[in-house]
Amino acid sequence: MFLVQILLPAFDNSGRRIPTREFRAVKKEITDKFHGLTAYSRSTAEGFWGKGQATQHDEIIVYEVMVPTLQQVWWKRYRRRLEKRFRQNSIIVRSHRLQLL
Repeated sequence: MFLVQILLPAFDNSGRRIPTREFRAVKKEITDKFHGLTAYSRSTAEGFWGKGQATQHDEIIVYEVMVPTLQQVWWKRYRRRLEKRFRQNSIIVRSHRLQLL
């Protein structure tokens, strides 16, 4: 079992807020394909990277889904689609091996 997390930005690279319909579409796509989704969207998380004056900041929504197998090719293609849709240079999609207790 794997836990896949998708870190989606609240704003595009130009500083424009991403429309709510885009988040709804991702929820539907993931739920339709994997039959479930957990969304951490009540309050945006904050991401920071860089150093000193070059430190950058982003507000993100985290979606995660548990999957029995990791379809890496599918996830890589989906990440690229999300990058275009959310107007980003890069979107983080990461997986963790998971053991249910």
